[in-house]
Amino acid sequence: MIETAVFWLLNLLSAPAVGLSSVFVIAFVSATLVPLGSEPAVFAVIKANPAMFWPAILVATLGNTLGGALDYFIGYRAKVAFAKERKSRWFAWLARYGAKTMLLSWVPGIGDPLCTLGGWLHLPFWPSLGYMAIGKFMRYLTMTAALLYVPDSFWKGLADMVNRFWHMLF
Repeated sequence: MIETAVFWLLNLLSAPAVGLSSVFVIAFVSATLVPLGSEPAVFAVIKANPAMFWPAILVATLGNTLGGALDYFIGYRAKVAFAKERKSRWFAWLARYGAKTMLLSWVPGIGDPLCTLGGWLHLPFWPSLGYMAIGKFMRYLTMTAALLYVPDSFWKGLADMVNRFWHMLF
């Protein structure tokens, strides 16, 4: 039953009719404080249809940037929650470098909280959003391009290994 559900989900995500919308939703959610990676979804759509390289990169960038904007607004309204952290070095660093720090919004583990802290500090929204978009676009472009250079035999071997492991468990 679980295996069928996994294959159904993978087929749904790779379908051209919902591929880009799935990329958008996954990229948006992964930019929030929810721990989720969107690069595999972007790569899967592009691997299934190489002509979707630029649309998938741009849709993922848009979704991830809007998720970062949500983090920014959460931080903008969350002064009370972060009041005790005000003296940390993160705040001094963000206050010193301003909106340009949002270029680091792509870094796993610190990027999403960084957007939240940027909002809390009331960094200028539009410059922050612009720097977020640049950082996220560069991440998707480099990660996807790098993954496309990995030979298909590697991905097939990895899929076979995961499949064998999956069947051992269930």
